[in-house]
Amino acid sequence: MNPQAPEQPAEPGDSLVIVNPRKRISRRASIIGLVVAVLVVLGVGWLAWSLTHRAPAGAGPGAGGAGGPGGGRGQATTVGVARAEQASIPVVLEALGTVVPQATVRVRPQVSGVLQQVLFKEGQMVTKGQLLATIDPRQFEMATQQALGQRMRDEAQLEAARVTLQRFRTLLEQDSIARQEVDTQAALVKQLEAAVVISKANEGTARLNLGYTRIVAPIAGRVGLRVVDVGNVVNSGDANGVALLTQVSPIDVEFAVPQDQAPALQRDASNAMPVKALDRTRSTVLDTGVFASLDNQVDTQTGTVRAKARFNNAQQAMFPSQFVNVQLQLRTIENAVVVPVAAVRTGASGDHVFIFNDDRTVTLRPVTRGQATVDKVQITAGLQTGERVITEGADRLKDGSRVNLPGDAPRAGGRRQGASAPAGASSGPRGSGQGGERRRQRASAPGQP
Repeated sequence: MNPQAPEQPAEPGDSLVIVNPRKRISRRASIIGLVVAVLVVLGVGWLAWSLTHRAPAGAGPGAGGAGGPGGGRGQATTVGVARAEQASIPVVLEALGTVVPQATVRVRPQVSGVLQQVLFKEGQMVTKGQLLATIDPRQFEMATQQALGQRMRDEAQLEAARVTLQRFRTLLEQDSIARQEVDTQAALVKQLEAAVVISKANEGTARLNLGYTRIVAPIAGRVGLRVVDVGNVVNSGDANGVALLTQVSPIDVEFAVPQDQAPALQRDASNAMPVKALDRTRSTVLDTGVFASLDNQVDTQTGTVRAKARFNNAQQAMFPSQFVNVQLQLRTIENAVVVPVAAVRTGASGDHVFIFNDDRTVTLRPVTRGQATVDKVQITAGLQTGERVITEGADRLKDGSRVNLPGDAPRAGGRRQGASAPAGASSGPRGSGQGGERRRQRASAPGQP
């Protein structure tokens, strides 16, 4: 545009367009700012990715990680290994049982009277026939003497009647007496004989009652708490009696077994199957006994059969009505292939184990489990004696995974975390170690060769 040229006046029909320079500059600045923001976001993202995916120091292509040779299956897992063995597995039936005494007797007096003596202590062990208490015997002694006198009188009358009968028979032979008198005397003798029998029975009853004033133990066992004191009038109708005796040695334990086990128990009942009685916590064996008997019917409500085991209870460790845990050994499986319980795992296809191979890989193998103990389980199919199975770390394995044992050395091409570098090797980018020290010494003395 020529500055000297005169301004031409605008024609009336022309439109005037005015351009704002500030608006043009603002639009350009927005575009530049957007580009810069995108570049900053991309830079931050790249920096975050590089920091998170940076390989650890000392890791190389052969470190065993993903992407290295043989690293398609991931890093090797450290596992525990156990060997399949042959052992005897006991087949044990466990149940909750109740201790019951073989005999429980409520000792009651046979006659009424005043209790004169109590000769036992609470909780005492007594023997059969031991004297426990006495009742005042005086009234029974009098009754015994009275019965004795009655018997003696009847016997005297009988003896006199027999003598008279003998005399009458002699007179009858001489035809000096009528036969009717002889028959009458013979009947009298028979009556007196019957009276003597009754007198003897009364005397025996009186002596028996006198003996009942001495209360003795009918069985051997332990006496319970005393329920009556000296001076009380006791009789045979007392509900509490004088003492309660329970036979505690030997003692029985009743328990319930599933009805499916009843035929096997009935068949093997003559083999003296061993039974253990454990306390409530299953930590202490109270006693060891044998299987005794099986009930003759099934409880329809529970589907079980009552069984009984007998224990000697020499240590008096079991008490009547005590709850115990029963372990009945049915039989023993000989030469069974067993592994630790932790080695058998359950998946979608059933039970399986991981076999440890010589090339430090594992193979998933289906197995069939059998009887189990606290720490061992029987393998009935799928495993041979001597094969090694994984017991620890199996939750991180799959078929073909690589594994390490706790004592294995590190793989070639890499070292474990924290391992020291070999002598003379550079441990950093600036050449630290002995080689870096020599180079620093040469640099500090330029005049030396």
